[in-house]
Amino acid sequence: MSLDLSSQPDLSLPSLWCVFDEQRLLLVNGTLPDSDAATWPLTERLFLARQGEVNLFQGELVGPTPTGGEWVGLRQALMQLPAELAPALARAAQLRQFRRTHRFCGHCATPLQQHAHDQGRSCPHCGQLYYPRLSPAMMVAIYRGQELLLARAPHFTPGIYSALAGFVEAGETLEECVHREAFEEVGVRLKNLRYVGSQSWPFPHSLMLAFTAEYAGGDIVPQAGEIEHAAWFPIDALPPIPQSLSIAHWLIRHTVTELSR
Repeated sequence: MSLDLSSQPDLSLPSLWCVFDEQRLLLVNGTLPDSDAATWPLTERLFLARQGEVNLFQGELVGPTPTGGEWVGLRQALMQLPAELAPALARAAQLRQFRRTHRFCGHCATPLQQHAHDQGRSCPHCGQLYYPRLSPAMMVAIYRGQELLLARAPHFTPGIYSALAGFVEAGETLEECVHREAFEEVGVRLKNLRYVGSQSWPFPHSLMLAFTAEYAGGDIVPQAGEIEHAAWFPIDALPPIPQSLSIAHWLIRHTVTELSR
């Protein structure tokens, strides 16, 4: 279920809270705290959005951990909670990161104020406006007949392979980024590039943009320091791939389905 970012909180509706302490998120009895959290000693209270018939808020806990509460990392929370809560967690984490890293104006060092009409922050001295940062990154599943080109980076969990990925450079289109990253990381050329989906990824503020593309030529040459190993895999004999919470998992499965038709 998508977030309604244009709405205001409806106090007649129940609430869910994303409560943070440093890099940890609070779960109470295995889920997000409910409306009772509004009575806790919280700072940095912020309305996030509406999701269906629920208000979503965030805050920072400054008191003791509530009964039944457990602090978990954001990645663990994304794996543990229902998938429909992922957009709320991503929004909460990214707005929190923005507010923590934009306390002062980068132009004149004046303390920033919350902008009146949106999630931006404004400088009362020089008028500069700042908005939550998004870092676009492409991901591409490359196919050749009934095979997928998958790779693993040195920092991956042992045995895991994924689609190629990389951040968009200044002055570059998404399409140019896909072609550049594919050639830089594994030395291959592409054709029939097609956009298929996106995901907000709050580590710390990425926007993942997923593509499929057909192999057009070149031999696999892994980029030193970036790619540990890359190879063609039959779609019915893939290696272990990332967990289902990431768009990499969805993209690989989506491409396999398309190639199987």
